[in-house]
Amino acid sequence: MEKSLKTDYILEMNNITKEFPGVKALDNVSFKVKRGEIHCVVGENGAGKSTLMKVLSGVYPFGNYEGDIVLNGEIQKYQGIHDSEKAGIAIIYQELALIPELTVYENIYLGHEIRNGRFINWNETIRKSQEMLDKVRLKINPEIKIKDLGVGRKQLVEIAKAFSKNANLIILDEPTAALNEDDSENLLMLLKELREEGVTSIMISHKLKEVIEIADTVTVLRDGKTICSLISEKGEITESALIRNMVGRAIDDIFPKRQSKNFGEKILEVKNLSAVDPATGKQLLKDINIYARTGEVVGIAGLIGAGRTELATSIFGNPKGFRLQGDILVNGVNMSFKHPKDAIKAGIAYVTEDRKAEGLILLQDIKSNITLANLKALASSGVINKNEEINKGEYYRESLDIRTPSIEQLLLNLSGGNQQKVSVAKWLYTEPKILILDEPTRGIDVGAKFEIYTIMNDLIRQGLSIIMISSELPEVLGMSDRIYVVAKGKITGEILASEATQDKVMEMATVY
Repeated sequence: MEKSLKTDYILEMNNITKEFPGVKALDNVSFKVKRGEIHCVVGENGAGKSTLMKVLSGVYPFGNYEGDIVLNGEIQKYQGIHDSEKAGIAIIYQELALIPELTVYENIYLGHEIRNGRFINWNETIRKSQEMLDKVRLKINPEIKIKDLGVGRKQLVEIAKAFSKNANLIILDEPTAALNEDDSENLLMLLKELREEGVTSIMISHKLKEVIEIADTVTVLRDGKTICSLISEKGEITESALIRNMVGRAIDDIFPKRQSKNFGEKILEVKNLSAVDPATGKQLLKDINIYARTGEVVGIAGLIGAGRTELATSIFGNPKGFRLQGDILVNGVNMSFKHPKDAIKAGIAYVTEDRKAEGLILLQDIKSNITLANLKALASSGVINKNEEINKGEYYRESLDIRTPSIEQLLLNLSGGNQQKVSVAKWLYTEPKILILDEPTRGIDVGAKFEIYTIMNDLIRQGLSIIMISSELPEVLGMSDRIYVVAKGKITGEILASEATQDKVMEMATVY
């Protein structure tokens, strides 16, 4: 039997149960990973995927959970990450653990340096780093600094780092969440090539089309339990099957349709807007002309680095301090924003693409985060009305269906989808007329995406204007009324969503 395990399966997790105070995060979870396959793990936020991987990697050491980890036929009892790495397991998290100011080779061998006695052998480190980079098909000089690489290349450096630790089982947590279409495709192609060389990969992803494209097997978790494992060879991995098992129901159309589209007057106009980074002198935006109407979703598409977020922040009070030229008009009135608070006062709200680092305070509770951008509405003589704060927190919890036992709950304990709802609630409390959503569904599951889209449609029906930036072209096409495409800081196209295709948008996005 042991021989069979070593032949067929590199990993088994049997009856894994993990509890936190008052919460059973994993409830008797079991799944098997065949040697040399790409095995995807999917589920809604809060389903237990990250907890399961932390058990596997030793973040939660042996004794902190029930059940068995079986690697190459032997039960493992990891006391920490170093133990799992010694066993050949490497986990690459969504938030890349690279040090920007260090070189590529220093990052690859950080923590397991190549030494001659007490001293690091830098020549051998550079040589071996080049071997690792060649293995992941990344053609760069290992002596350049991480800060000079794009996100896609950083992701490949992380994989090279995993190989430098002699990993034969690589776990990738949302590896394409921050990548553009080309970088995502390159990474998926690399995983397929590594599969041909016998490398086993476990990938956690919310992007179901990628899962369908790449997975040999998919394990679905829901509410901390194993729901099923689906096998590609049997034709079991389809979008409808994945959604049905993930959320416990069918979602016939992931992009909910609005029954009627009644566009009002232009509420926002941007005319000849240009932006320069004062630190580098780099031209970020050039002669941008866009408008948005009430009751309309305006999509902003483009590759990462095209200038989409720079456009959003320039409209939202220019917190980065760019040198701006051009005009921003709200309801026909030319505005001169010196600070985001001026934009908020004019009725503009901005839900940032990075909710954890810039949008929310994870160590504060839900109600405090919701009211953060409009505390003056709660204050009397400089004192916060706590009862009113509770009332507002409860109102948005109910209206946006924020799933939590209490608005006193710390935000870090919420799933990604519910954190995103809090981020939206925070800005709705400022009573905006124009809501800018930057990557509104990044890192959240298909069920939570549907809920965010439904909230967007409700807001549009109430007369808001929404500007949505997204790297996911199906999302841009499915939710927008009109689409602007940005490339290298310029608007390269405007198209009605009803006439748009992914090919047309990508052609505009790569015009330069």
